[in-house]
Amino acid sequence: MNQHILSTTHIRAGYDNRTILSDINITIPPNKISVIIGANGCGKSTLLKTFSRLLKPSAGQILLDGTNVYTYPPKQVARTIGLLPQSPIVPEGIKVTDLIMRGRFPYRQLLKGSSAQDFKAVEEAMEMMGITELANRYVDELSGGQRQRVWIALSLAQQTDILLLDEPTTFLDIAYQVEILDLLTDLNHKHQTTIVMILHDINLSARYADYLFAMAKGDLIAQGSPKEIITPKLIHQVYGLDCLVMEDPVSKTPLIVPKGKHYTS
Repeated sequence: MNQHILSTTHIRAGYDNRTILSDINITIPPNKISVIIGANGCGKSTLLKTFSRLLKPSAGQILLDGTNVYTYPPKQVARTIGLLPQSPIVPEGIKVTDLIMRGRFPYRQLLKGSSAQDFKAVEEAMEMMGITELANRYVDELSGGQRQRVWIALSLAQQTDILLLDEPTTFLDIAYQVEILDLLTDLNHKHQTTIVMILHDINLSARYADYLFAMAKGDLIAQGSPKEIITPKLIHQVYGLDCLVMEDPVSKTPLIVPKGKHYTS
């Protein structure tokens, strides 16, 4: 994998006439796992969409290796940046293998079918996600957790240097959440893939992230390693939640313990 640098300069973005992000400046650490945290509606998904060119900012620039991402051909961007959006729509009547093969589109040559390399990439992605036995099943017959694994496999089959994942542990129970995050960590360590995720579980975010970006109301309010930025003050600023922060006995990363109104002593 190459060391690509994804960054933004003073971007503003939103939908219709409503601004969601205002003057965001971010540089994603290459070859690391970054997690974006923040309350619902703070602009996390909007930021991922701007990174991947799904949403064009109204001001500022998205830069890939210092060059405006909109100057690159779409297929070149798709070979470098992969996105798993939140709640993707499953095409009707499609089998698992066929859906994952769509991740190979950026590598297809005009009027040519799938290559041996395409089939190998799909096979490896299914193996990583533990869904090889589902290859010939129809996606719309699968459980929510199984579908999520298929979507992640599609992203892996794309074999990009940068992988953007919007809530990849959605629909998964805690055991599968940990398993998926372990697999993504393996991918990062083995291939040096730059991974940027949105996760709702703050403790899993602190455990698996090399770097955190904390957002509130469309602004980036803190960034750094979990140990550097996770404090009761930040959690209150981001989520409006009173908490204690202690050391996770397993990972030695920050562990957030919510207080709640019934446990204030």
